[in-house]
Amino acid sequence: MSGILFNKIIFGPIHSRRLGNSLGINLMPEEIKLCTFNCIYCECGWGRTSEVQYNKLLHADKMLPVLEQRFQQLHDSGAIIDSITYSGNGEPTLHPEFEEINDYIIRLRDQYFPHTIITCLSNSTQLYRDDVLRALKKTDNPLLKLDAGTQSMFNIINKPFHPIDIEHITDRLCLFDGKLTIQTLFLRGYNDDQKVDNTSEEEVSAWLQRIKRIHPHTVMLYPIDRETPEKNLTKIDKAELETIAVKVREMGIKTLIY
Repeated sequence: MSGILFNKIIFGPIHSRRLGNSLGINLMPEEIKLCTFNCIYCECGWGRTSEVQYNKLLHADKMLPVLEQRFQQLHDSGAIIDSITYSGNGEPTLHPEFEEINDYIIRLRDQYFPHTIITCLSNSTQLYRDDVLRALKKTDNPLLKLDAGTQSMFNIINKPFHPIDIEHITDRLCLFDGKLTIQTLFLRGYNDDQKVDNTSEEEVSAWLQRIKRIHPHTVMLYPIDRETPEKNLTKIDKAELETIAVKVREMGIKTLIY
């Protein structure tokens, strides 16, 4: 599987099951996925590099005029945009100028689409950087990934290129004081002869403990929805997701299933 890659800085708006009419912002290179994870379910396919290739990233001064021109075009055409969404070919917060770009997009939003939210889909691995933490706190809808409760399952599902401590990620997610959404994909199967299952009683219990500590205002649960690079995976049905959702709601946290 080659995966789905976005060949523009800004794309859409496209309809999103979670975000409505979403205008996508891709800060990553056009020709490769660039991410700290190599998730077994990623729609962009397998990652090919573990290093941030800054020479492949557009600098902010090249990117910002393109963004402003497109925002003005969409405004003039009467486009309806529910969310301006950082997504695309990898982890957006890897861009070294992420905070500067985000501040600029906030200004563009305020000028052209003042009623539109700004969303960032992030895998949470760059929260150790104060600039990324500041920037994500400025967005209306930081939508941050937490796919497992234990380090072992985290490693199997998300396959970080370099060692990443799930406990440290949890600590940083707590710094949002609940003003964030946690997104979790549940699945079962096999990868490299290892069993994949974050739906077991042990895994769900460990994950729930982390959710309790973070106490986000919303949790989004979802199954596999597109082709995955690992073929030996099983989609979880809605009834099973609902069983997990009930346990989250019992903690007083809004929980949505997609």
